[in-house]
Formats: sequence, structure tokens, C-alpha cells
Amino acid sequence: MPDLAVGGQAVIEGVMMRSDDRIATAVRIPTGEIKVKMESFLSLTKKNKILGLPIIRGAVSFIEMLVVGIRSLNFSADIAVAEIEKEEAAKKGEIYEERKRKSNSFMLASTVVFALGLGVLVFFFLPLALSSLMNIKKDALSFNLVAGIIRVAFFLLYVWGISLIGDFRRVFAYHGAEHKSIFAFESGARLTPETVVHYPRRHPRCGTSFILIVAIFAILIYSVSDTIYALVMGYPPELLTRFTIHLSLLPLVAGASYELLKLSGRTRESKITKILISPGLWLQTITTKEPSYDQLEVAIVALESVMNITESDLAVKRVPV
Repeated sequence: MPDLAVGGQAVIEGVMMRSDDRIATAVRIPTGEIKVKMESFLSLTKKNKILGLPIIRGAVSFIEMLVVGIRSLNFSADIAVAEIEKEEAAKKGEIYEERKRKSNSFMLASTVVFALGLGVLVFFFLPLALSSLMNIKKDALSFNLVAGIIRVAFFLLYVWGISLIGDFRRVFAYHGAEHKSIFAFESGARLTPETVVHYPRRHPRCGTSFILIVAIFAILIYSVSDTIYALVMGYPPELLTRFTIHLSLLPLVAGASYELLKLSGRTRESKITKILISPGLWLQTITTKEPSYDQLEVAIVALESVMNITESDLAVKRVPV
């Protein structure tokens, strides 16, 4: 099965898909129509040879997808707000006038910075602080193993907690629709809900698997860095020093993890790969849910749009944005 250059993300009542040169976000509105927003997109890793080098491209792609993901979520949120405004106007007997919502670059940048800061605090600094309280400073491997276990535990609790919220369950169902449609596309199948529904909803290239790979790879990298520091300085690093060193190495961890994730997609039929990616696939049983045919239609529309597929069997009205 080929590993094609297409990936995506679930958004509010929709799916975002990204290819090498464009992004398509498809959102279902209450009338049954599907609104599609198309954007041209060329990664910095394609524009600059240095940024396109292995390891470096992973760190760059991580930041890019964070920005693209938040921007797509903002678009789907704007659609949802517009529909609420329409309903409120109808209740009041008023005529709704749709207004163009301007994208706010400052707000987008602030959201990205806040998301990164919160992630670093909860999933990065806090596990180090808790591990330090356990007084496991001398053995670098033991310290980072405990920190890694705490980090993974935090992430599992977070994912499990939001999966209990009704609105997130719908988002997770769109996540499943995204995976199924990509699997069908990679297999060369016809992109119809009746066909796509039979494909797996757990994909080896999913961002959920990426996070687990990062957590595992971080244990190895940070154990080495802490050992080197202890050999040079004669004592293990203190909390703030350890945090600074680990944070500076985060691009290396993310970049290397990205390469491993891409490799797992290309070698997904290998027995060794299947064993290594099994934890990430297991986690996707939480982050993906079985989608309805309506949700599969939205994912297919996004995929067809981003891959410039003109033939469609869907009797769904698309509304370009």
C-alpha cells in the first residue's frame, strides 16, 4: 500500500485535508450543504533546501501543521457561529446578513503561542518537576523513564477525559472519517461512503501516533543529554537546567520522531513496524470513532478537493468559500 503525501485533521463538523500544494477544509452546515475552503500551501521545507533536510523538516513541519490546524479550526468555528447567528435572527424574525469574518493574524499567532506554552508547561515541565520531587537525579535513564511515563499518563488522561464530552465524540468521529477516506484513497478504491466505511479508522501516520513516538524517543535523547551533562559537570542537572537543555533539544526529538513516523507509513506491512506502531494504533481507538455516512461524505469532499479529483459519486451540494 503506497504512503501518499496527504494528511488531515478533524475540525468542528468537518475535516481538513492537506496535500503537497494545497489545503481543503470541508464543513457540513445544517442545510446539508458542505462548505469548502481551498487554500494554496507550500511548506517551507519545499522552499528551502536546508529546511528540507531530514530531522530539520520534521521540526518545521510540526510548527506548520500547528498553525494550519488552528487556522482550520478557526474557519470551522466561524461557520458554526454563523449558523447560530442565523438561528437567532430567524427566532427574532429578522433577516440575517452574512458578514465576512476577517482573519486576525495576531490572534492566530497568540493562540499558537498559548497552545505551545500550555503544552510545554503541562506535558514537559510538570513531568520533570514531579520526577525531581521523587529524587531520581543520579540515574539519567531512570529519571527520564519516570518523566516519560508521567508525560504519557498525562496525555492518556487528557485524551480519555475529552473523549467523554459529547461534542468531542463528534470530532473524533470526523477523525475516523478522515483516516478511512485516506486509507481508501491509498488503496485506489472509489471514494464513496459505501466503500470507504469498510476501511480501518486507525492510520499509522496519525498525529496521535506521532505524540507517542515523541514521548518514547524523548526518553532516549534526554537520557543521553543528562548523562553527558553529568560527566562534564560532575553532577546531574538541576530542574531548571534540565528543563532548559531538554527544551532546546525538543526540535531534535520532534524532527527524529517525524522521520520515524514517515518510515512507519512506508513500511507499515513490516512485522517489526506493526509491533512498534501498535501502541499508537491502540490509542487511536480513543481518538477516533466510527463515522456516519454523512461524516464520511464530508471527509471525501475534503480529500477530493485537496487532491483535485473531479469525478464524484456524491449527491452533495458543495459551496465554495
